Amino acid sequence: METYTSNNLDDLNSIAKKITDNFKYKIICLNGELGSGKTTLVKNILTNFEVLNQVSSPTYSIVNEYTNKNDEKIYHFDFYRIHSIEEAFDIGFEEYLEANCYCFIEWPNLILDFLPLYSYHEISITKNEFNRIISFK
Repeated sequence: METYTSNNLDDLNSIAKKITDNFKYKIICLNGELGSGKTTLVKNILTNFEVLNQVSSPTYSIVNEYTNKNDEKIYHFDFYRIHSIEEAFDIGFEEYLEANCYCFIEWPNLILDFLPLYSYHEISITKNEFNRIISFK
């Protein structure tokens, strides 16, 4: 497990680059409290992927689709508003995972029992009054 400390939002770009360089899998689960910086970290990671779209939180849409300069699809999920794994399957979650595209999943708790079928990374962000601690495995 790698651990990084971010003292301000500007640190996130260099941390995102370090994390991106260590990706082995295309499914990335992000854990952290509201406002901890999950979406901001994804924005920084997707900058490294040269995404052409504006990156925003998928809180209300549940999933956002992005395309990078190589025309590769990248999916960003926010399951904060999902109440059961059935709701995730209703939006075609399994098909997204099987598409062999990067999938960033915020609030993955409800779908974790399903994920052992896939290899994935976990990113945890803990925020205190001074900094953020970002763990990557």
